[in-house]
Amino acid sequence: MSLISERLARLPRETRDTLFLLLTITATVAPHADHLPLWCSALTALMLLWRAQLAWRGASLPGRWPLVGLLVITAGLTWLSYRSLLGREPGITLLTLLMALKTLELRARRDAFVVFFLGFFLVLTSFLYSQSLLTAVWMLLCVWALLSALVLAQMPIGQPSLLLAARQAARTTLLGLPLMLALFFLFPRIAPLWGIPADAVGKTGLSNRLDFGAMSEIANDDSIAMRLRFEGPAPPSSALYFRGPVLSDFDGRSWRPSNRVFPLREAAPRVSGRATSVEVTLEPLRIPVLPLLELGSEAPNAIWTLDQLTLRRGVDLQWLADRPVTERLRFTHQVWLQHEHGPLKTSGALSEYVVLPLNRNPRSLAWARQLKASLGPEATAQARVDAVLSHIRTNDFNYTLEPGRYGELTPHLIDEFWFDRRLGFCEHFAAAFVVMLRAMDVPARIVTGFQGVDPVPQDGYLVVRNSNAHAWAEYWSERRGWVRVDPTAAVAPERISAGRSLQPAPGAIAGVLGSMNPALWRGLRDGWETLNNRWQQLVLNYSRGQQFDLLKSLGWQQPDWTALGQLIAGLILTATLVLWGWMRWQARPRDAWTRQRQRLVRELRQAGIEASETQGPRRWAELLSDRHGAAAAGLVELLLGLEASRYAASAAPASWTERRLWWQRFAAASRELRAGAR
Repeated sequence: MSLISERLARLPRETRDTLFLLLTITATVAPHADHLPLWCSALTALMLLWRAQLAWRGASLPGRWPLVGLLVITAGLTWLSYRSLLGREPGITLLTLLMALKTLELRARRDAFVVFFLGFFLVLTSFLYSQSLLTAVWMLLCVWALLSALVLAQMPIGQPSLLLAARQAARTTLLGLPLMLALFFLFPRIAPLWGIPADAVGKTGLSNRLDFGAMSEIANDDSIAMRLRFEGPAPPSSALYFRGPVLSDFDGRSWRPSNRVFPLREAAPRVSGRATSVEVTLEPLRIPVLPLLELGSEAPNAIWTLDQLTLRRGVDLQWLADRPVTERLRFTHQVWLQHEHGPLKTSGALSEYVVLPLNRNPRSLAWARQLKASLGPEATAQARVDAVLSHIRTNDFNYTLEPGRYGELTPHLIDEFWFDRRLGFCEHFAAAFVVMLRAMDVPARIVTGFQGVDPVPQDGYLVVRNSNAHAWAEYWSERRGWVRVDPTAAVAPERISAGRSLQPAPGAIAGVLGSMNPALWRGLRDGWETLNNRWQQLVLNYSRGQQFDLLKSLGWQQPDWTALGQLIAGLILTATLVLWGWMRWQARPRDAWTRQRQRLVRELRQAGIEASETQGPRRWAELLSDRHGAAAAGLVELLLGLEASRYAASAAPASWTERRLWWQRFAAASRELRAGAR
């Protein structure tokens, strides 16, 4: 270690700067390693290590042809991985490789500038994958390091220290801070421009389709789906159902939304009791549906404009967006926990909700029909529902997140679940339950969304995670309409009553910490999520509405885009004037004697003397005497005194007070001279 430290201290400047730049590039590229192909990360690391080894040894850089060969290989591997060189993933892959490749031909300053600006662009691309506080802090450090390397490249003489370059980079960053803040607060929030690209949302969200096993992927995602803050006491967790896609069409394997519609009058909600107001911060989704707490009073086809998103209330009472939700949303809405909806009397449209695929699940259909017969023809829908739920409770059904894969040996998935394995979670129980009800001629459908929240609020917010993803059922009952029923509660009541989310497998670090000290791990996770929530509420959720609220606070009564443009133009004008003034201030003479000499020349020229800054006080006194004679005796005496105070051997620098008194006497004498001359 000591040898390495000594060698580092004695490194030539070029070697030191190159190693610092390579370290900065590594830090910039590192966050992309998680979503780039393994070969890309490995090849990038090899090229950077090769360049570091060349810099350490002071060896020559490779020639052109090896670099051309590497370029062809990287482009070819990118094409083979994505079948394209365009798009987000292939673009970032190629950008990462090209930046590493460019370090192998760092021969001139312009080559370094290319690397710097590729690095800045790569910093920007990191936010396509994550906008968390951790990402922001890491990228800020990367920008600081890149700026420091850029400052070093602008210092061609000597061996300036890294600390000096870092200080100057920090100063430059601070100078740009006001502009950054102005852009943050005033740059128009135009969706979807101001959102996350649709393919950058990752694994978050529900789907408009439900397959056996599909929801387990969502349940294994412990990230936050939304945050809630109720005005007043929050409802019990068992009442918190967030309505997402409603799935009615079943082909034996998958459930999809139905294209059939109810008459709007029959689909309208009927709410009662007291409304509850809730503030929601919703993370980006991949689907054009907002999973909101059941149930608002808005009728089907109602329109809701939320930022740049237009939502329409569907006949199944979901909120349908005109495009996938790719930006974080914060809004407040009112809900009624006591509600009913759907037709009160039998309707022709209900017949669609008892349709089942032909030649599928024969054992389940036979079992359901036998149960229906045993209950009698007069049994109500509620009695049939209770009978199926009772069967689930008493026949060794098991709730598990890892039920294994269904349908590998048989197309009759419901039969396999209901009779053979009896292992599953919400989607299995909801799907099988709806099939049984339909087989007994009870209209039924599946609703997906979220259920429950974390037991302890974070920073005043209740947290709904993707692991709270849930599927339940609705059946139709005469004089009641659609009724929610959750068959999962029959086998795992704690899942619903406590709102307990599915427990995903922990990661490596979480697993170690969780096994050593579960309380410590939960505390660390909750603390970080609270901090991240502050970041999201204050920074990421700054929306167009808040932008307009800012304009209101500044005096615009009806803020709009025009007002925003006026404010931006005003700030640009102000910034231009401030910059102009600052440049004038910077251009002024720094030396006090130079400023005094310039002022004296101006004063003398007003008295009719062709004075120059290259002349001295004695010459100016001679010119005054030649032009004005005895009338200028006072000024002559002052100028000779000035010469003596500045150039005499025993002269001492005049104090500020002395200089000021001298200027007062000189200005008075100059005014008297000009008055006498007139």
